[in-house]
Amino acid sequence: MTAGAAALRGRGAASIETPSGKWRSAENFPVGSLLIRRDLRRHVHTFYRFARNADDIADNPALTADDKVRRLDRMAAILDGAPGEDSPAASAMRASLIERRLSAQHCHDVLHAFRLDATKLRYRDWDELMGYCRYSAAPVGRQLLDLHGESRKTWLASDALCAALQVLNHLQDCAADYRLLDRVYLPMTELATHGIGVEALARERSSPALRHVFDSLLDGTAALIATARGLPPQVCSSGLRRESAAIVELAARLLRRLRRGDPLAGRVKLHKSDFIAALVLGVSRGSRG
Repeated sequence: MTAGAAALRGRGAASIETPSGKWRSAENFPVGSLLIRRDLRRHVHTFYRFARNADDIADNPALTADDKVRRLDRMAAILDGAPGEDSPAASAMRASLIERRLSAQHCHDVLHAFRLDATKLRYRDWDELMGYCRYSAAPVGRQLLDLHGESRKTWLASDALCAALQVLNHLQDCAADYRLLDRVYLPMTELATHGIGVEALARERSSPALRHVFDSLLDGTAALIATARGLPPQVCSSGLRRESAAIVELAARLLRRLRRGDPLAGRVKLHKSDFIAALVLGVSRGSRG
C-alpha cells in the first residue's frame, strides 16, 4: 500500500468515492438490462457501479491529479483484499468477483484508464487513442463476456464495439471535457492536419475545420462498428447476444446523429425512438444468432 493510500485508509470509513458532477442520467446504452440473465444482472450492475464511481473520481474537477490517483489506488487495494469501508463499490466488486470466480484484471485495467484520465490531457493520434480505449472501454465488454462464460474469440469484435462507444462518447462530451477538465481526446495530429488547435473546442459552434476532424473520427468509428457487427453471432448466451446486437445498432444510430449534429452547440444524444428501434432489431437479430 502506498503512503497516500494508507493515509486515506486512516481517515476511517469516510468514502473516497465522490460524484464528478458529470451527467449520470445521460447514458447512451443499456446496462444489465432485462435481456441479461437474471442471476447475472446484479453482477453486471456491480461492475458498472465500480467503473462509474472510479470514473467519477477521475472526472471530478475539484480534486487534484495526485488526489485522484491516490483514491484510485485505494480502490485497487480494496479490490485486491485490503480491509476498509471507504470504497463500497470496490468492496462489492471484490465480493462479486469471488462469487463468480473471476479475475480482477478487467477491473484493474479500467482503473489504469482512470489514472490516465487524472494525469494525461492530450492524445497524439488515433493509435494512441485506441491504446487508451484498450483500458477504458475494452475491459467492460470483456468483463461481461467472461461473466457469461463466453469464448475469448469474441474479444476482437467486442473490443471494436467498446472502442466505438468510447469514441462516440468522447465526441459527445468534447466541449465539456475541454472546458471543465482541459482534457482533449481528439487526436492532436487530426487537429493539426486541419490547421486548428484545442481552443477550437471553446467556441459555441464548430468551425468547418473542426467539423472535418469530427467526420474523420466518425469514419474511423464506422470501421470499428463494422467489425463489431460480427460480435452477436459469436455470443452463445441468448440474452447477451440480443443485448450486444441492440448496442451495435445504438452505436450506429448515435454515429449518424453525430454526423448531423454539432457537439459544441449542444449534447448530441439518442432519442427514445432510437432505443425502441434498437431493442426490436437487437431481439430480432439476436434471435437468429
